[in-house]
Amino acid sequence: MLEFFDRTETRTNYPNTFRITNLILYTLIIIHWNACFFFQVSAWIGFGSDDWVYFSINETLYPDNASLSRMYIYSFYWSTLTLTTIGETPRPERDVEYVFVVLEFLIGVLIFATIVGNVGSMISNMNASKAEFQQRMDGVKQYMEFRRVSKDLESRVIKWFDYLWTEKQSVDEQQILAALPEKLRAEIAMHVHLDTLKRVAIFQDCEPGLLVELVLKLKLSVFSPGDYICRKGDIGKEMYIVKRGKLSVVGDDGKTVFVTLSDGSVFGEISILNIAGNKTGNRRTANVRSIGYSDLFVLSKDDLWDALTEYPEGKKVLMERGKQILMKDNLIDEEAARKAEQEQESVDLKVDRILTDLDNLQTRFARLMAEFQSTQSKLKQRVTKLEKKHENDGQSNLSTLLRDVDNAMADDLKDSQPRTSRSKSVSLNIENQRN
Repeated sequence: MLEFFDRTETRTNYPNTFRITNLILYTLIIIHWNACFFFQVSAWIGFGSDDWVYFSINETLYPDNASLSRMYIYSFYWSTLTLTTIGETPRPERDVEYVFVVLEFLIGVLIFATIVGNVGSMISNMNASKAEFQQRMDGVKQYMEFRRVSKDLESRVIKWFDYLWTEKQSVDEQQILAALPEKLRAEIAMHVHLDTLKRVAIFQDCEPGLLVELVLKLKLSVFSPGDYICRKGDIGKEMYIVKRGKLSVVGDDGKTVFVTLSDGSVFGEISILNIAGNKTGNRRTANVRSIGYSDLFVLSKDDLWDALTEYPEGKKVLMERGKQILMKDNLIDEEAARKAEQEQESVDLKVDRILTDLDNLQTRFARLMAEFQSTQSKLKQRVTKLEKKHENDGQSNLSTLLRDVDNAMADDLKDSQPRTSRSKSVSLNIENQRN
């Protein structure tokens, strides 16, 4: 049963409610067994023998007391009063009854403390997120008061916090999902954001792996009424997908409204692609302002290009679709784009050539290292043989030993020219050791 409760608690969507129900169930079971124990003690002492034990169960004189329901209900009532210590029970009259009641009170104190502690812990857990949010809000309020922020700005900040709490936007999704393995985190992100990302025209029919990478990099941002998401002329560093709310594209005067964007609208995707020949130079072409509170998914330029480094084919597809959109709006300089493509191709060729040369150098180095190790091994073997050959001749034959070593090194020099310098260094080391 305990294993069932543990598994259910981890799988249910309402863990706090289940914990409270579980605590009540355990309490009722303890009261039930204590009631049965009280009834058994009353039977040992004798029913009706004094005022503390259960009443006489003589069916002729006391028919109500002899019924099973009355026996259980009274025993359960007595057990509840004793364990919770919230009511008066009949006074004991015998020593054994006093001992029994003292033990009951001690057990009741422990049970009562356990219940209070568990209930308090559950309530704290239920309000943990709200307490943390309130603490952050109080910190911001204190900061604004310390810095003497204007009342208008302070009111806007407080309303923004209220919106976050009302719309359940105060939860840090990245922090919560960080506890999951990457695969599960990706599946959850795809389930939540994939349909939103597919609304972007340039991302339609992209590689599934690229979409997964981009989905994991989407971040939710909340804008207050009147906030400018972007201004005309700003360098584009993010693209935006409207999750909820309304935005207006306004003129430079801030009053003329050209178009209104609603749920599912996308803007800013071209400016983060760095398309060569773009006449706007990757700058914003309009002012976008939030009408009310708006929730937008944001994908930064750095996150996009980090994902594209692993998917070169997807990069080509995105760039081509971006060019088509710019050509449709007559916002691309084809001559500049062509020159940029040629420069990029020459750079790519240089990079490929450098990589090829680097591979060749690594291969040569590996071959030289192998030759060096082979030469070193052979020299060690020959020096060892020469030392064994002349070990009984003493110092008089030292010159002969050195001459033999030089002859051996000369033979190796004939076999392989690159090994000459290494052989000489070995000879010098041997002479230094002998001296």
